Amino acid sequence: MTQRKNRGKASCFPLLGFVLLCVLAPFFFFLSRRLYAAPDQDYISAVPSKQVRKWREWQALQDLKSLFSEEVLDVIVSSTNDLGPFSLDNFRKNLSASWRVGLGNSNAEHELNQQTTHVRQEKPEVKEGRSSDNPSQWTDSSAQQTRRHLIEKRREKRAAELVKKDNEVAVRVENTAIERSKSVESAIIGKYNIWRKEFENENGDSTVRLMRDQIIMARVYISIAKLKNKVELHEELISRLKESQRALGDAVSDADLHHSTHGKIKAMGQVLSKAREQLYDCKLVTGKLRAMLQTADDQVRSLKKQSTFLSQLAAKTIPNGIHCLSMRLTIDYYLLPPEKRKFPGSENLENPSLYHYALFSDNVLAASVVVNSTIMNAKDPSKNVFHLVTDKLNFGAMSMWFLLNPPGKATIHVENVDDYKWLNSSYCPVLRQLESATLKEFYFKAGHPNSLSSGASNLKYRNPKYLSMLNHLRFYLPQVYPKLDKILFLDDDIVVQKDLTGLWAVDLNGKVNGAVETCGQSFHRFDKYLNFSNPHIARNFDPNACGWAYGMNMFDLKVWKKKDITGIYHKWQNMNEDRVLWKLGTLPPGLITFYGLTHPLDKSWHVLGLGYNPSLDRSEIENAAVVHYNGNMKPWLEIAMTKYRSYWTKYVKYNHPYLQNCKLNE
Repeated sequence: MTQRKNRGKASCFPLLGFVLLCVLAPFFFFLSRRLYAAPDQDYISAVPSKQVRKWREWQALQDLKSLFSEEVLDVIVSSTNDLGPFSLDNFRKNLSASWRVGLGNSNAEHELNQQTTHVRQEKPEVKEGRSSDNPSQWTDSSAQQTRRHLIEKRREKRAAELVKKDNEVAVRVENTAIERSKSVESAIIGKYNIWRKEFENENGDSTVRLMRDQIIMARVYISIAKLKNKVELHEELISRLKESQRALGDAVSDADLHHSTHGKIKAMGQVLSKAREQLYDCKLVTGKLRAMLQTADDQVRSLKKQSTFLSQLAAKTIPNGIHCLSMRLTIDYYLLPPEKRKFPGSENLENPSLYHYALFSDNVLAASVVVNSTIMNAKDPSKNVFHLVTDKLNFGAMSMWFLLNPPGKATIHVENVDDYKWLNSSYCPVLRQLESATLKEFYFKAGHPNSLSSGASNLKYRNPKYLSMLNHLRFYLPQVYPKLDKILFLDDDIVVQKDLTGLWAVDLNGKVNGAVETCGQSFHRFDKYLNFSNPHIARNFDPNACGWAYGMNMFDLKVWKKKDITGIYHKWQNMNEDRVLWKLGTLPPGLITFYGLTHPLDKSWHVLGLGYNPSLDRSEIENAAVVHYNGNMKPWLEIAMTKYRSYWTKYVKYNHPYLQNCKLNE
């Protein structure tokens, strides 16, 4: 019983507490609300209803600041002119100064600014992140300016898209026209077809072309003004002409011109307009232009001839560094005792089972590159034998270089062509012909009208260098190497990039000469080298027969002896004593001598043109076994083409003391 009473008392207290909580909670709630809300309500009740509405809008829009990024607000404001009482311009004043857009000096703004300032003074401090910016930091800018800025951006983007489309259409039209022009007869169109990309004007900028046209017309009117005694106009034209010439200078594109050029173009245009009004005479102007064109054509012809002569002269000149190298090596060679001048491996020189190379050169540096590149790319250098022949002047230098720089395990032997006593004028028709007075005059009297006036094409061979028997020794290989069966002939302006021993395995099909053919559809055929107006040539040779290249030739000396190739060469040399059967050089007599006896090798063995052709395919060069710098631009000369020179310089030992002393560098 006692327990029941205690239990009943215990259950009454929680119930009483719950009742009191339900009664007192609303009382305290309303009391606290009245106490804390009184200041604001008292203030709000004191302001007009319109200002109360604006104040509530300001609070709502102030809260939006934390919900949207400033970029979004900027776009919305720039796209909205007037949204009434809920315009975003009302709360943009509370953003940072860089994003605020001015609204003008309306009465409503003035009232709201005063109200906002008053509220800040009386209202408790709000949470961090919602505080208004200082009005002193606000800056004035118009929504219209922002909107115009965005519109301009859209216009620029659209314009760029349209220009791009126009360019694409223009390119398609141009390519179509180019393809069409290729199918048109070239003899009719000529090389001045503006649609042919290969004949595009490199100086195609409009401003440069305009200035050049103005200069031409100024020269025309200067001569006419002088003819008609227009002194003032004549002097003014000369003054403007000099200004334009100075402004144009060596410019080849608009980007090269100075910003002041447009003023000079305008001034020149005004003078030319005045000259046209006073001096223009169609017949007279046409005659002056024709005379200027003829003069320019004559100048171009003269400069071309001079350029050809100078390039040939540069090609024949020995650079100072190579001359220095040759002199230093020669001196040191003759200071050596005789027993130290011998090359090792003499027992390999007549071994027909080895790979033999014939190299005839008077250039030490060039010969070293041929040997170095061959050895570095050979699979088994110990089986390679180099037979190097030079003249008396360079014999000491060539010997000293290879004594100091032997080609590894390979064998090398240097000989002097003057030691071949059997090679004399009674046996060799070329030497006999060189003793004649007419040939001496042809080669040595360069200033004589009979030599230079005959044309620039023969200037290359009008050099005593081509009188050297080193150039004709290639026709006497069995006599020089009587115990060999095959030999690979190499020029000194080549670079070997792959192992060449595979050439000894090529079946020449009973032919004497293995060479790469050089003929295309209409060039490098026999009619390019031989005089088919001569009956001896016309009866014995086909003008369309394909030419081939000296520089890397595999000769079968056994078949050579059977066919008596040297005898054929002698026969035709005797017939050409008056030099009318073929062009100068050693290739034409080679074409005649080996006519019908040449086996074509794959073109990848031998790539030519690195000394004159700037448009060779780089992949074709890199995949070739041998690259040939035939032409005037030899890699050891300053006129060499830079894009091809690295294939040669990689095999030059520029760190060698002799080369450094002679200042030979890359």
